[in-house]
Amino acid sequence: MQTDSYINEFKSADKKPFALRDLAWAVFVIVGSYFAHLQYGHLMDVYEEGILIGTALSLIALGRFWPSIQTVTVVTTAMTLLALWTYQNNGDLITANEQAFFLKFLISSQSAIMWMSALFVLATVTYFFALYTKSDFAYKTATFMVWSGSTFGLVGMMVRWRESYLINFDYGHIPVSSLYEVFILFVVMTALMYLYYEQRYKTRALGGFVMLVISAAVAFLLWYTFDKGAHVIQPLVPALKSYWMKIHVPANFVGYGAFSIAAMIGVAYLITDKALRTNPNSVFATKMPSLELMDDLMYKTIALGFAFFTIATVLGAMWAAEAWGGYWSWDPKETWALIVWLNYAAWLHIRMSKGWRGTPMAWWAFIGLLITTFAFLGVNMFLSGLHSYGEL
Repeated sequence: MQTDSYINEFKSADKKPFALRDLAWAVFVIVGSYFAHLQYGHLMDVYEEGILIGTALSLIALGRFWPSIQTVTVVTTAMTLLALWTYQNNGDLITANEQAFFLKFLISSQSAIMWMSALFVLATVTYFFALYTKSDFAYKTATFMVWSGSTFGLVGMMVRWRESYLINFDYGHIPVSSLYEVFILFVVMTALMYLYYEQRYKTRALGGFVMLVISAAVAFLLWYTFDKGAHVIQPLVPALKSYWMKIHVPANFVGYGAFSIAAMIGVAYLITDKALRTNPNSVFATKMPSLELMDDLMYKTIALGFAFFTIATVLGAMWAAEAWGGYWSWDPKETWALIVWLNYAAWLHIRMSKGWRGTPMAWWAFIGLLITTFAFLGVNMFLSGLHSYGEL
């Protein structure tokens, strides 16, 4: 078994960044947060101001822990500010989108999301091509595509946030409020988490497998856009006009993204294990990480996802108490969220208490993705309840 060696520009997450860079990063985040408060503080209540402070502190800590996210954040900020400046200097929303070249073809929300979609699909193909050819250049190209796609996705979300206010001030909302928007959040979150683990474990061989689930989400997103017109910004239902939205939904999708990564690593594990059983000298297996590494990565991603999903579930219960007068109502969405939670709680319990490893846990991780997909999407399609505002 081999793991791919990393090129110099990708720093291991274990290396402590320079103190000067830490300081510059903290100043950048603090200044940006202060500017955001100056611009939009009059629209915030005390809870949203707390969320802003908490986000800034979390971003400073994340940037120190994972320096690569600093570059993504700076580029995203620059592109978003360019889009906002262009809107401000080109009249109304429609005129700006028709007349401003970079806005029309690159950094309006819909253009950025289309770039994100194209880059993620191309990255999927390129990762598998690199795996087949063992081409380091192809691997680097695929990784660059994922970084670029993630950046465009973040830009699309940030610009869409502003566009919602430009269309109609009463429509304004954080772009994690509709099924269309949370699909964008899902693919960006999943891609960024994968990139962290790619750097942490110093292997790109799993990229194609993880990008398959992202490409599947992109395919749904494109269908939802062109067939249903889901990209059109609509006013929120009253239940979603809450500061809880800003913390509950992102926490939820860290969980969903981590579970998806674990499932696709499980698929890679099963294929590699079968190849080794068929032929101990399998060429394919020599291109993949060791079974031990994949097993460890499955465990760590599920543990991360479970932690965030637990937080999201607690936050959702608190939101429900405020919006509907009760912490739990056995709504189909709540019930399936509990099923997802119990599934991964059992996965972690069996691994830690019984020491299960390998093939059965890989199958379980994959089946867990099917359960999670139904909880995320199937409930919206086939069941109704208090969360029916998210249906197709």
